[in-house]
Amino acid sequence: MNVILKENVASLGKAGDTVNVSAGYGRNYLIPKGLAIEASSKNVKALEHERRHILQVAEKERKKAEAIAEKLREITCTIARRVGEQDKLFGSVGTKDIEKALLDEGIEIERKNIILEEPLKSLGEFSVKIKLPAGTSAEVKIKIVGED
Repeated sequence: MNVILKENVASLGKAGDTVNVSAGYGRNYLIPKGLAIEASSKNVKALEHERRHILQVAEKERKKAEAIAEKLREITCTIARRVGEQDKLFGSVGTKDIEKALLDEGIEIERKNIILEEPLKSLGEFSVKIKLPAGTSAEVKIKIVGED
């Protein structure tokens, strides 16, 4: 039995793939769970139309992510923190602080997309990786300065 996968199935393939499975597996598991549809000529044509639409949407998303990445590469976010003796920070700068600094620059990035190995604990300039949609990423410069 040939079926078209509607979602990614680990042992079979990715969404949109046409795979050959046993009739029982297809009728009793994949189709009732909404993971696949039967590969009739009507469904294949509908899938091709949907695939073209998905590719157009993905291309728009990729271009939008590239524009955001270009913006991120150009800016430097400055974060002021209180410092003690020997220029040591009181506390640290984490993803929440970076998210707020980016928002002040006019760029809205979710905190979970900011890749930070560990919080920044010293003055200076750091490069932080930002994960963007469509598999793109960018690095933004974060400058930590002492507060007056």
